[in-house]
Amino acid sequence: QVQLVESGGGLVQAGASLILSCETSGITFHYYHWGWFRQAPGKEREFVAAISWKNGENSETYYADSAKGRFTISRENGKKMAYLRMNSLKTEDTAVYYCAADKNFTAIRINPTYWGQGTQVTVSS
Repeated sequence: QVQLVESGGGLVQAGASLILSCETSGITFHYYHWGWFRQAPGKEREFVAAISWKNGENSETYYADSAKGRFTISRENGKKMAYLRMNSLKTEDTAVYYCAADKNFTAIRINPTYWGQGTQVTVSS
């Protein structure tokens, strides 16, 4: 059974940083691309960032315009963990953040196969 479990969300003030983690099981982690999505209240879920299956410097990353320069996606194949470091958080970053996995690097940015349950991030002004 594939399980993706996010953690690290919380309530922070604007300008703060958070690191979201995605712990995985039941999946061959290094065969997959990994991504993060978010869904704000009253809005559709949107892509945030993705990282290709390769580890370390060979990984390819892709970011939504809203995340570029502030968010960093990373992965640790040995630990089967994916991360999203978020700096300079803004109130508009408030959302439920979801970890996702797919073997296709296009699909990971559009409609991944596997999803976590999400972790709430709330940014106050």
